[in-house]
Amino acid sequence: MSVHALKTAKVADLRAKVSPEEWQARVDLAAAYRLVDLYGMSDLIANHISVRVPGEPDAFLINAYGLLYEEITASSLLKIDHEGNILAKPDFGGLDYGVNRAGFVIHSAIHMAKPEVACVMHTHTWAGMAVSTMECGLLPNTQTAMRFARISYHDYDGVVIDTASREALVRDLGDNNALILRNHGLLTTGATIPEAFNAMHRLELACKTQIAAMSCNTRLIEVPADVVDATYMNYQPHVRRPFGVLDWPALLRKLDRIDPSFRD
Repeated sequence: MSVHALKTAKVADLRAKVSPEEWQARVDLAAAYRLVDLYGMSDLIANHISVRVPGEPDAFLINAYGLLYEEITASSLLKIDHEGNILAKPDFGGLDYGVNRAGFVIHSAIHMAKPEVACVMHTHTWAGMAVSTMECGLLPNTQTAMRFARISYHDYDGVVIDTASREALVRDLGDNNALILRNHGLLTTGATIPEAFNAMHRLELACKTQIAAMSCNTRLIEVPADVVDATYMNYQPHVRRPFGVLDWPALLRKLDRIDPSFRD
């Protein structure tokens, strides 16, 4: 059996032990972790990206708590159920990495309540956390930000380790695919991994741009509400192809040029 050597452990290749559909999901999810790190949105071993296991509606894949995003591979991901029980995990040797409680609660809440959502992505970036503390929230002051003109908000009530928090989280997300966790960070969802990543990349850019503009100590141009609304509608699913369709193959090629070990 071939193995992929991490800096922290040797993980057996799981390709022969899972369905082709699950393996593809693992490869794409590992790629998402590498891309989040590549674009400066990771936070050491914290935060999570999860994806529903194809053909297993009550199971999803998530990172093992202890690996950096740059280390994650298709075989190193954990498979867990909605209650946090580990269904499958690689042998990490003496390190025995498991599931982060807070990550499990946030991600399971959305996977349980929204069968149409395959991927959930959560970050603690400096830009996302900064905007999450602003009373004004995300301003529709750029075209990119207008995509999120009706973004959802969830008030901070402590570290999310109690499953009782799941109901409020799902209620506040509503029908949106993006959520600002007040005093916490950002969250996006998607019917696919590429969709969720595309939303997070653009949401992060919108937050960075807002902070840059507000830092210039000059009056900002306010776009008329009807223009903001029309721009928002141009980004909705019924008027365009799904986000990520064109991006994802190019992003995978980029990763393959840099380090193709995410596929192991």
